[in-house]
Amino acid sequence: MPLKGAIAGKHPKIEGFQSLVVMGRSAREMGYRLPAEFERQRAVLLTRLHNGETWPGGSLEKAQEEFEYFAETVAKYTRVRFVDELGFETTDSWIRDYGPISMKRCDGRESNQRLAGQGLMYQDFVFDGWGAKYDEKTADDLIPQQFGLMDGVPMKVHDVILEGGSIEVNGKGMLLTTEQCLLNENRNAGMNRRELEGYLCEHLNVDDVVWLPGGITGDDTDGHVDDIARFVSEDVVVAVTAEKGHADYEVLQANKCVLEGKGLEVVELPMPEVMTHEFPSGQPYDQAGKQVLPASYANFLITNGAIMVPMFGQKMDEVALRVIEKAAPNYVIEPVPAKHLIVGMGSLHCLSMQVPW
Repeated sequence: MPLKGAIAGKHPKIEGFQSLVVMGRSAREMGYRLPAEFERQRAVLLTRLHNGETWPGGSLEKAQEEFEYFAETVAKYTRVRFVDELGFETTDSWIRDYGPISMKRCDGRESNQRLAGQGLMYQDFVFDGWGAKYDEKTADDLIPQQFGLMDGVPMKVHDVILEGGSIEVNGKGMLLTTEQCLLNENRNAGMNRRELEGYLCEHLNVDDVVWLPGGITGDDTDGHVDDIARFVSEDVVVAVTAEKGHADYEVLQANKCVLEGKGLEVVELPMPEVMTHEFPSGQPYDQAGKQVLPASYANFLITNGAIMVPMFGQKMDEVALRVIEKAAPNYVIEPVPAKHLIVGMGSLHCLSMQVPW
């Protein structure tokens, strides 16, 4: 059910949000930019695991243990803000996709905000459960507005569907996404590629939208880019690849070719061995039975000089760690157990959202 006080419309809204909404002008016009994840951060937002449908059959408790270890690791490097401790209602824990997308002023000037550090604007896009695959997500969709009101940060509220895990930026005008996700008919069917590209450029203040063909098998988000290609610096991108014969070999090779064509240094990151889980009957989105899990070492989180990398309890874990260490030599690499988290169809990056300085 919608939260009390929600206002009817394509994008649900809470009472009081109007006082902070920026009307008319885009981020580009106002001089805000979308920082890269490897830039300095003031906090990481997390929502503790609580949905037994997402982690069914007794997997929730084990996943919660891994999540708490992840949260403790993040807290070594930045402030952690738990959504549940702030009193905000949520349906699930994937704050990467429903949380506020934070932008900062290009000129570094501060605006009149309550939040220490200031100079921020929160972008609030529609979150509909990854193309309306799952039950109503109104509570999750309202989280950016909840943060905006609490922090006193200006907001731009959109009627366009966009999840945070579907975009990746280098902080210098380049944005990566996938055709499989953003051009999917279950997202913004009334907008074509050119219109979507123009919208992203204007409202996220980027100059170059790079369209990768698609994502990995098992990804119920329709190919989120944070499972396949991640920037570790302005011109170095870690891209997932697979051996010939792997189900994702061709699409991952195609992604790599696109990235190389943009003049980026591409570091190949191996796929973990295929992971599956037997889901009980009655699961949403036809998940009952044996399903491939979207395990990917690219679903790491970067925060303030550290990279938290998901580990799946297999030999390939060490290989992936060495690749990331070489690609990002100035970072502390923190392995984080995630073989139970991934049962929920996501891991570290999906479960977190950074807020920049």
